[in-house]
Formats: sequence, C-alpha cells, structure tokens
Amino acid sequence: MNIDYENLSPEMMQLAAAVFMIRMLIWVFYANTVRKTLLLVAPENRLMKPEQAWLLVIPFFNIYWNFSVASRVADSLTNEFFDRKIAEEENPGRAAGMWYAWLFLLSNIPFPPFILITIFLLSVVYFIVYWVKLSNFRNLLEEHEKFKNKQQD
Repeated sequence: MNIDYENLSPEMMQLAAAVFMIRMLIWVFYANTVRKTLLLVAPENRLMKPEQAWLLVIPFFNIYWNFSVASRVADSLTNEFFDRKIAEEENPGRAAGMWYAWLFLLSNIPFPPFILITIFLLSVVYFIVYWVKLSNFRNLLEEHEKFKNKQQD
C-alpha cells in the first residue's frame, strides 16, 4: 500500500494532525498520572524522578521509555508499599506495563495491516489497563496518607 503524501487532500492532512494531537494529549495525561503516582512515593523509595515521566510524551523515545517506566515504577511502588506496610501484589503493575511496552514497540514495526491492527488494539487495551492500575495505586497511596494523618491528629 503506497500513499502519495504530496497529493493528500487538506481534509486528510487535518485529520492526521488531529489524530496526532489527540495522541499527544493522551500521552500528556498518562505521563501526568505516572508523575503524580511517583510524587506520592517517598524520595528514598523512588527509582525514577517524577519529572522523568514527561519523557513519555516524546514520540519514538517513548518506545524505549515505556520499558523503563514499567520497571522503575513497579520497583518504586514495591519499596513504598513495603515501607508503609501495605499488602499489595508483588511488582505492582509491572506485568501490565511490560505488556503495554512490548505491544507498543511491536505496533511501531511495519507488519502487514491485519497484524498491525491486532497489535494496536491489544496495545490500547493494555495501555488502559496499566493506566487504571497506576491510578488505583495512586489512590491507594493518597488514602493511606489521609488515614495516617487522621490517626496523628
């Protein structure tokens, strides 16, 4: 399938730009969730600075960075849950994060369209699963902090 990029209609160019902007916006919200989660982890338990989450927004670099985020955030959460004595799964979120990272990597390789569509759809599913897990871990840490502060009062 060859696309004649020089003769694309203005509507197709606008659609491509809109899809790119929506994808970037989703990555910004996702990176912000990662950042907010890491901010709730004590500095001594972090294996990644919260500001490094913004590297997820950089196209192509995020193919590599998703692997680092999945690993480092899981290890940081493990450390934090251990310190706070919160019973949670071992390596919290690592499996979903790694599945997403691998599927995202594969979705950027030029496979035949039917394979790419399947990989892309699986990638979206695992992206949502991982994002929801991170959000749940963030909420758990926030609730634990509120509970701890109430007990101190």
